[in-house]
Amino acid sequence: MTLTQLRYLVAIADADLNITLAAARVHATQPGLSKQLKQLEDELGFLLFSRRGRSLGAVTEAGAEIIAHARTVLAETNNIRSVAANRRRERRGRLGVATTHTQASFVLPPAIAQVRRAFPLINVHLQPVPEDALLDLLRAGRADLAIISTAGSVPVGGVAVPLYRWRRKVVVPTGHALDRPGPSPGLRTLAEHPLISYESSNNDDSSLRGAFAAEALEPTFSLTAIDADVIKTYVRRGFGVGLLAEMALTAADTDLRVMDAPADIPECITWALLPRESVLRDYTVELVHAMAPQVDGRELRAVMEGNREAAWNTPPTWQELTQTITV
Repeated sequence: MTLTQLRYLVAIADADLNITLAAARVHATQPGLSKQLKQLEDELGFLLFSRRGRSLGAVTEAGAEIIAHARTVLAETNNIRSVAANRRRERRGRLGVATTHTQASFVLPPAIAQVRRAFPLINVHLQPVPEDALLDLLRAGRADLAIISTAGSVPVGGVAVPLYRWRRKVVVPTGHALDRPGPSPGLRTLAEHPLISYESSNNDDSSLRGAFAAEALEPTFSLTAIDADVIKTYVRRGFGVGLLAEMALTAADTDLRVMDAPADIPECITWALLPRESVLRDYTVELVHAMAPQVDGRELRAVMEGNREAAWNTPPTWQELTQTITV
């Protein structure tokens, strides 16, 4: 039994038993991966997966037990490597960040610039994906941390560190019916217009939809997208009123009228979600601190090592945070 075989086994499980996809993820050939799986099953003396012809059918009961132990072995192997690298003050490595397009485009650049100044030899692998895919990447070990936002609830699936708080903004092109003096539009007024927002607004548990439902209002979304720049493009083209994160608006958006979203729409918190019981590389700690200077690296390590209960302070607002993060 080898670590390579265990890595291939977990890759197959995480690829929903798709051998081709699993092989691509571990940079192996499909025949090579299949051969290693057979050798592992022969050594163990039982099947880890049932078969349907030449394809894998399902994880067997014994296979599920072995996969769980394999994950533990691989995680501890990575922890040993991380401890050794940190002890050597190693400046090289790969930092995998699973995040949304908004975070990748508008929040992370100055933070990653800070990390690169401290660790100029590391490779940062950004993976902008829809929110519902972030936890999958973290769980599969394909990211060192996930940057995720919620409307107040603490995300599960790892150690959640609150970074900052933010609100949505209402955005219309200049000359729009809502481009007028006076207070920002309320929920009832917004419900009278087609809306453009993030793809997550399609979810039944969306906090945005929940705010409208609480007032017995049914909004109409003319378009949803995962990329804030796409949302702004279609707002400019007159497809509807935009509702997007305040971080996604910059000084370059001078052709847009930006207004506060109704107070009924809840505030959101952006979190760094880290794998439990993992030893963080120094550059991972540096990234968390760069995004949230109020987070002490020593405290973060103590929480990750299980030596301290997490007791994070209320995170700053986005406006407060931008006063401390610079490129």
